[in-house]
Amino acid sequence: MNIALLGYGSIARVHAQAVRRLQARPEGQDLALYAVMGRLAEPAQAFARELGVLHATTDLEALLADPAVDAVIICSPTDLHAAQTERALRAGKHVLCEIPLATSLADTDRLIRLADTVDRRLMVCHTQRYYPALVEARRMIVAGALHPHALIARYLFFRRENVNWMGRRRSWTDNLLWHHGCHAVDAALWLLGATEAEVSAQIALPGGALDIPMDLAVVLRTPRDQLATIAMSYNSHIPLHDYLVIGEEETLLFDNGLLRTKDRVLVDWSEATGLPDAVVDQDAEFFAAVREGREPAVSARAVRPAMAALQAAQDSLDARLRRLGPPARHSRLP
Repeated sequence: MNIALLGYGSIARVHAQAVRRLQARPEGQDLALYAVMGRLAEPAQAFARELGVLHATTDLEALLADPAVDAVIICSPTDLHAAQTERALRAGKHVLCEIPLATSLADTDRLIRLADTVDRRLMVCHTQRYYPALVEARRMIVAGALHPHALIARYLFFRRENVNWMGRRRSWTDNLLWHHGCHAVDAALWLLGATEAEVSAQIALPGGALDIPMDLAVVLRTPRDQLATIAMSYNSHIPLHDYLVIGEEETLLFDNGLLRTKDRVLVDWSEATGLPDAVVDQDAEFFAAVREGREPAVSARAVRPAMAALQAAQDSLDARLRRLGPPARHSRLP
């Protein structure tokens, strides 16, 4: 199976390393890092040399027209995901897209229909579904060992410049709601086993050097009257990433990879060192789905509930911006 990477940034490197690890397994011996495509020729070529990718190019159309390419992993800037996914599917390629698949529910639904029409596999990198601690929490809920009443999540860190999680400077601006919010909202709904939710959202007005919303709060109410409260920020000097699952039988705390109750540790796994392992498991599922001709576990259809919730939150921000009028009227701290 020949794989093309769209993008040569930090997450593309993680996917390339994941493929290398999968190649060492019996079921992964058919995998080949065939090509990398990026905006600039020199870094694309350097990426290819370093990671053993056969070809490097800046021409997406030529890459997608190559019959040797079986699947693409989209690691490009967020705003390019939907368009590149569509072009790859129409070219007959299977697609593993980095989160988020799109920045609207309409684009999400269009891509779901397109993948069905062309009979190609479409999976999205909601990698937190592969974190061992969250997998265990979800297992407990599915098994009936924990009946959740509520969930509280915090996803906070400091990002006031276009610098990514690896310290690499970017040429594009991230999106708190549709990128990191997609992780948190999907994980919350997945843990609770909810496929729909009422949404209430408060999103700060665009501001700061990035001129984007830097803080937000989303509350979800599931059909079983469970509440999920999610707080997010790019302004936090103290990074926090946790999920508190408040259940009838027990309360679980996921904190940076650790899963514990009030008096014992259930899973000890560090996100800082364990992320590549989660990506390996995630990517292995995508390649297995391609081989077996089935829908991946984390397909675009599977993550649609999160995209619907994010669209509701986006709609509330858009409505507020319309009420406020031109940006000059927006009041923000310096």
